[in-house]
Amino acid sequence: MSDKKSKKPQKLKARLPRGFADRSAADIRATDEMVAKIRAVFERYGFDPVETPAFEYTDALGKFLPDQDRPNEGVFSLQDDDEQWMSLRYDLTAPLARHVAQNINEIALPYRTYRQGWVFRNEKPGPGRFRQFMQFDADTVGAPGVQADAEMAMMMADTMEALGIARGDYVIRVNNRKVLDGVMEAIGLGGEENAGRRLTVLRAIDKLDRLGIEGVRELLGEGRKDESGDFTPGAGLDEGSAGKLLRFLDIVRVNDSEYTKVEPAHELRDFSGYIDWLLNHSDIGPTGRSGGKELNSIGELVRAAGYGPDRIRIDPSVVRGLEYYTGPVYEAELLFDVVNEKGETVQFGSVGGGGRYDGLVKRFTGQDVPATGFSIGVSRLMTALKNLGKLGTDEMVAPVLVTVMDGDTEALGRYQKLTQLLRDAKSAEFPDGIRAEMYQGNWKKFGNQLRYADRRGCPVAIIQGSDERERGIVQIKDMIEGRKEAAAIESNEAYRAARPGQFEVAEGDLVAEVTKLLAAQAGG
Repeated sequence: MSDKKSKKPQKLKARLPRGFADRSAADIRATDEMVAKIRAVFERYGFDPVETPAFEYTDALGKFLPDQDRPNEGVFSLQDDDEQWMSLRYDLTAPLARHVAQNINEIALPYRTYRQGWVFRNEKPGPGRFRQFMQFDADTVGAPGVQADAEMAMMMADTMEALGIARGDYVIRVNNRKVLDGVMEAIGLGGEENAGRRLTVLRAIDKLDRLGIEGVRELLGEGRKDESGDFTPGAGLDEGSAGKLLRFLDIVRVNDSEYTKVEPAHELRDFSGYIDWLLNHSDIGPTGRSGGKELNSIGELVRAAGYGPDRIRIDPSVVRGLEYYTGPVYEAELLFDVVNEKGETVQFGSVGGGGRYDGLVKRFTGQDVPATGFSIGVSRLMTALKNLGKLGTDEMVAPVLVTVMDGDTEALGRYQKLTQLLRDAKSAEFPDGIRAEMYQGNWKKFGNQLRYADRRGCPVAIIQGSDERERGIVQIKDMIEGRKEAAAIESNEAYRAARPGQFEVAEGDLVAEVTKLLAAQAGG
């Protein structure tokens, strides 16, 4: 006899991959509500939708990848059956550049478009940092003038207000990458050979809000070790070069080991004041001066359109973390306070941003095709709106439940007809009809049907047995009122006798009575 015992097959452990999340019905509905408001602003500005696939050939993404220190340089990749590498998109901008290049002869330029979709980052996950998240982008391709950049900043401001975020609770911060490029050229980081170090500098500065001054200073130098012990290599700048960069972020040295961010002599809220300081007192070379002049033009355009410094202003710390930006960059920042995962009170921070990327389409066509756009982080913005009480306050009403007392085909047909009558009952209160479902579980245990209605949060249950059918009536059970009355009944016998919250109506009056009851429940 064999000593081996037959092994039971092990159950598979249900688990989510790290950095990914399931979404609830409430989150999905809140997202849909928010996205509809964003889309309405974009449509009002004359933008049209387009959609690109989740996968792109990896070479189409090029060197513009978000995290070169991770496997596959920050993206999730696989090899196709023809041995070509494909990657899940890490943003919606690189795929748009490919789409425009591939259809350049059919697309009318300037091409004004918006897109919504999931993007994927092969990065280390953490609190509030996911490997899959949704973005909503708007772009203008084929517009060389900074008026297109000014319009993006204005559209971002209008979007914030369309979502119910009051002036004073947000600001659109604008800068120009050419200014920082000029500074980096001045400290010896110009040229293709320093592209990697420049990208490290950009990513370091882009993390100022999250890591603070000290964290950025470490990343500009030798590198930084985070709380988990992981080490991120830095740009390798000496103290003097790092200090020149920090000065342009309005960060000054207090002593040998301490830096602080200060309000500069030039008032940040005033475009002209900052530009005057930039052009006359800074060693930024011709590249930086060109960026300063573009910022001045943006300032004049947004002011002429009525957007004051309470809505759009310059901030030299805005750089954006991707290398493909070539000119103006901008971020939408929320200014109200929240409590973070460490229990600290902080400003909510950035919920979106973008800028000019004149080189992306050229990689495919060899021709200059200027472009600018911005991206909204949908999940992060949704969290912000919930904090403000601007989203998800109107919960979707659960469906009316039509219970089942008999399981033969003829009876099921009758219950399905009652359900359909409710669904088709359009009225002023319910312009799309009444949400309704027929019970699909084991109909023989009626008590389970009412327990299901309770767990589902159904406002009303419809009951019709053979006796009710012969009399031409239905029982309507007000589940909300029934729960209130049941709480005051002490015994099961009394509960069954009282049948709390339940009444009968003629079958022909079902729709009218349910409509009236649901309206009364909604009113309080």
